[in-house]
Amino acid sequence: MSLAVMVGVSCQAARAQDSAPPGSARPVGDGQTLGSPHRGGTLRLTASSSGGTLDPQINYTSEYAQIFAVLYDGLLSFRKADDQSSDEVVPDLAETVPQPEDGGRTWRFVLRRGVRFSTGRDLTVADVAASIRRLFRVGSPTAGSFYGAIIGADACLRDPARCTLAGGLEVDPATRTVVFHLSQPDAEFPQKLAFPHASILPADMPDHDLGNVAAPTTGPYRFVSYDPDRGAVLERNPFFHVWSADAQPDGYVDHIRYDFGLPDEAAVTAVENGQYDWMFDMKPLDRLGELGARYPRQVHLRALYGMYYVPMNVNLPPFNNRLARQAVNRALDRRAMTILYGGSAVAAPLCTIVPPGIPGALEECAHTIGADPDHPAPSWRGPDLEGARRMVAASGTAGQKVTVVVQNTAVEMSMGVWLRNMLQAIGYDASVKPLAHAVQFNYIQNTSNHVQISVTDWFADYPSASNFLDALFGCENFHPGSDNSINIAGYCDKDAQAAMDAAKQATDPARAAELWARAGRIVTRDSPAAPAIRINYIDLVSSRLGNYFYTDLYHMTFSQVWVR
Repeated sequence: MSLAVMVGVSCQAARAQDSAPPGSARPVGDGQTLGSPHRGGTLRLTASSSGGTLDPQINYTSEYAQIFAVLYDGLLSFRKADDQSSDEVVPDLAETVPQPEDGGRTWRFVLRRGVRFSTGRDLTVADVAASIRRLFRVGSPTAGSFYGAIIGADACLRDPARCTLAGGLEVDPATRTVVFHLSQPDAEFPQKLAFPHASILPADMPDHDLGNVAAPTTGPYRFVSYDPDRGAVLERNPFFHVWSADAQPDGYVDHIRYDFGLPDEAAVTAVENGQYDWMFDMKPLDRLGELGARYPRQVHLRALYGMYYVPMNVNLPPFNNRLARQAVNRALDRRAMTILYGGSAVAAPLCTIVPPGIPGALEECAHTIGADPDHPAPSWRGPDLEGARRMVAASGTAGQKVTVVVQNTAVEMSMGVWLRNMLQAIGYDASVKPLAHAVQFNYIQNTSNHVQISVTDWFADYPSASNFLDALFGCENFHPGSDNSINIAGYCDKDAQAAMDAAKQATDPARAAELWARAGRIVTRDSPAAPAIRINYIDLVSSRLGNYFYTDLYHMTFSQVWVR
C-alpha cells in the first residue's frame, strides 16, 4: 500500500469512528459503580517505557498525568466528563470553587469532611498546607510559573528548604479553611490548583523526589507494586468513596495492570490481538492503514490541546544565533511532519506556538515562503529552503555540528531523521541521537546534557495561551542543571515576559488575549523553537474494552472504562 493510500484509509477510519455514537460513561447520580454489571476485572495497559518519577508534584509527563488523574486529588479538579465540559474546573477536595476576593488576590477554600488517604488516615488542612509548601521544597517544575504569585513564593524559590509561604497561606483546622493570598491577581489560579502538581499528599511526605515510591492516594485506586523496568499494578483504594462524581467518580475495573517495555509496533499488534486493552505510545504511521481497514471500531480520534515542536537551545551554538533559529523555522516542512504523524485527519501544520482555538493564538505565519516577522502571511504556505540557506550563511554558523535528540519510537524517529536531513540541506553537519521515552524528555531539559535541538510534543495543562508561551518560554521556567526545566530552549526575554506577566494578571479576557498575542509575536521573531504540527489524539483499544471515555486534558480515563 502506498503512503498516500495508507494515510487516506486511516483518515477515513478515524472519521468513521468519530461519527460513532458517544459512550455513555459520563458520571451520573453519585458516581458509584457498585452494582453495575460492568464492575470488576483487570484493565491491561502497555507503554514502551515507564514515565519517570511517581511523585505527582514533580512528574511532568502526559503518561503519568493520565494515571495520576484516578489516584490523586487537589482542592479543585477538571470535570471528568466525556465532552468539552471536561475543560471546566470543579470542586474536588474543596467544597466549592470560591469567588476571588480582594480584586483577585485572595482565594478562600473550605475542605470537605470525611476524605481519607489510602492508608486510612483522615485528610486535614495540615496536609493541604504541607503539600503546597512541598511544591517549592521539592522543586516542582511549575512551582514558579503556576504558584509563584502566592505571597512568600519568592523566598521559597530562593531557599526551598526553608519554605513557609508566610503571609501567603493560612489554614484553620476548626473551620477547615484554607486561604491563599497572592501578590498580584491571577485569573488562572483555579486551573493551576486543578493541575496534578497541586495534588494533596499526606503532610509527612519527605521533601525530596519520591522516585519509585508511591504516595498514599485519595482517588479510587492505589499502587500495589511498581518497577520502572517492568510495570505497575493498581487496585481499588478501600477507603475511597465518591464525594463528587464530577471530580472523582468511582472506578469500574478492580485492578489496573500497566506493563512497560513493549515497542510501539509490537504494542499495536498486542492490542489488536486482545493481549492488552490500551497502549500509550503513538501509533506508527505504517500501521494506520491496517487499523483503518481491519479495526475501525477500536480506533478513536479525539481533539487534543497538543502539538509537536522543535526547541532550540538559545545558549549553545549554532542556535545562540537568532538567524540560525529563524532559518530552521523557515526550512521546516510542516506538511511533511503532518504526514509523518499520520496525515491531515490527525494533524495539521502549525506556524505559531499557541494552537488555533485558544484565546491569544495568532492567525498568521511569519516563517513561511514569501513572509517574515514584519510581513506575516495569513497561514503557512510551504518551506523556504533557499531563504533558510541564505540565513544560515549570513549567521556564520554553516558547517557546524548539530545533534537532534529524539525519542526512539517510530513517529519521533521518523521526524528526527527528516529534521536531520533538513538541517544538512541548509548547511549543517547534522546527526540524530535517539533516546528511550522515559529518558528523553528529562534529558532535553537539562542544560548539563548540552542538547542543541530536539523534537518533542507538548500537551496543555489547561486550555490557555499561558500553557504554551509562559510554560515553555517563561524566564521562571528555566532551571540550569535540572531535569525539570520545561523552558528547554533556555529562552528569557524581558519584553515577552512583561507581556506574559500582564496577561496572567488581566481579568478582562479580551485584554489578556491581546497581551498573549503580543508575547507570541516576540517569541515568534526570536524563534527559540519551531512549532511543527498541531495534533489530534489517536487511541487504540481492545475489542473487550467498553464505554470508551475521554477528557480533553487527560485523555482516556482509566476509571471510567470497563472490560468484558
